[in-house]
Amino acid sequence: MVSVRPFDPRLLRYARSARTPIALTALLGTVTALLVLAQALLISAALSPVVSGSATLTDILPAIAGVAAVFALRAMVVAGREAIAARAATNAIIELRKRVINASIALGPRWRATNSAQTATLLSTGLEDLRPYFVSFLPQLVLVCTVTPAALGVILLLDFWSALIALLVLPLIPIFMILIGRFTEAASQDKLETMKRLTAQLLDLMSGLPTLRALGREKAPRAHLRALGKANTKATMATLRVAFLSGAVLEFLTTLSVALVAVEVGMRLVFGNISLFHGLAVIMLAPEVFEPLRQVGAQFHASANGVAASRAAFDIIEQADDTAHPGTTACPDMSATDIVLNGVGVHARGAWGPAPTSGVIRPGTVTAFAGPSGAGKSTLVACLLADVTPDVGQIRLRPQASNQQSDELDLADVDPVSWRSSISWVPQSPTLVPGTILDNMGGLRTPDLEDAAHATGFDAVLSTTPHGWDTTIGSGGVGLSVGQRQRLALTRALAARSQIVVLDEPTAHLDAVSEETVVRSIRAMRARGATVIVIAHRSAIIEVADQIIDVASANEVIVA
Repeated sequence: MVSVRPFDPRLLRYARSARTPIALTALLGTVTALLVLAQALLISAALSPVVSGSATLTDILPAIAGVAAVFALRAMVVAGREAIAARAATNAIIELRKRVINASIALGPRWRATNSAQTATLLSTGLEDLRPYFVSFLPQLVLVCTVTPAALGVILLLDFWSALIALLVLPLIPIFMILIGRFTEAASQDKLETMKRLTAQLLDLMSGLPTLRALGREKAPRAHLRALGKANTKATMATLRVAFLSGAVLEFLTTLSVALVAVEVGMRLVFGNISLFHGLAVIMLAPEVFEPLRQVGAQFHASANGVAASRAAFDIIEQADDTAHPGTTACPDMSATDIVLNGVGVHARGAWGPAPTSGVIRPGTVTAFAGPSGAGKSTLVACLLADVTPDVGQIRLRPQASNQQSDELDLADVDPVSWRSSISWVPQSPTLVPGTILDNMGGLRTPDLEDAAHATGFDAVLSTTPHGWDTTIGSGGVGLSVGQRQRLALTRALAARSQIVVLDEPTAHLDAVSEETVVRSIRAMRARGATVIVIAHRSAIIEVADQIIDVASANEVIVA
């Protein structure tokens, strides 16, 4: 079992926005320690002469005023500390989410295919559980490092025996915290794993719900979901049970420790072995020695889920850092550059798909990837998009003006952001966000957009909508038919005027009329000089292609 550390240094490395708030929290913790000491000493200075009868109310007014000022300052410091911690939590969670998203992109589609549910859980409820860590636990951890030693030091100056008792019983609290923390970590990991399973089941159910409804089986997963819900409840209650039990143990130890000091001081006050001022100060400072430790133990259980989630986030980020080494060379002018496939192959699930494939994609032409289902056409496109790294072979960029192999550029050496900026990608199911049609086109109505809409026939679609470009659609293009969504995606690709356009089976699930629109759009892209790469099954797309690259799979591949 991996031990839970109260503070992971990787948090400062990957959540840089939290550095300043953590430093301010430490500074305010030091101020709090000074105010705690001042409060105890001022109260003792005010009460001891009154109890002994050596001073009147007028004599202790300065001390009372000092106590009031310390109370006010302490309240202001606590309020400021909480505000800073809340802002730090929000900024750190946002930054970690961005880093996890970027890391998942860098790890590629094959990694995402097997870790999508876990990543979705981590990005939603997982990292959100990190908020109690910043708001409650971290400030208390700072107080342990400031208030506890400061109070213990002052007690040592005031009374050696009281300091000795406090020092002897003080280690009991962290020892019990460590023991309880091991159980808490196991409960938190179980909770996170249960949430991952529940999220995966829900995501799978949501994606397959239309099919289940069509088959009349939408109620079939209900029992399984109910079982997952009960498992989640059980894991949550297990974490709460450990938290409550640990809180009771810490309360008992704190009360016992303070009572030992109080009884010892009280007995010595009776026999006159300690002054009233020193005795009152020690009794008031004794709880301040143990209270931060008790609070840090209690708050750690509340933030344990977030700590486990942050560790999972750090692992994903570091995995991406270890595997991703993107190129830095700017993308060349693809209107005068050949794309050369040199035996490109990808191995997955015990087979090759695609098997090593070679060919030359020339600028301003239409190239079709043809082959049976499962041959690896989509994977080959993913290699071209720099989403997947080939297991064998290379993709090279060769300037047409040069015949020297030394002038060729390996795609792995090209900056992926620069490379993708030259590509328009049209998948089978276009990504459409909730908003207006114009929002999905980039928000600007330009002459190029109007020309593209006319070329793809999307202007005819707009004429049937209530508000044209300002018509609102839902997530995934709800409100448009499959053919209309495809025309929208083609219009977006044509208007972008990218040098390379990649289409994944653009005529899948389309009727003959929509298919002809797609063919016309491909011709329009070629006419303006774009390099069009299309995954094709239907003869209409294959017929418009200037060249066809056959893609095949294989169980074994021999590489020379």
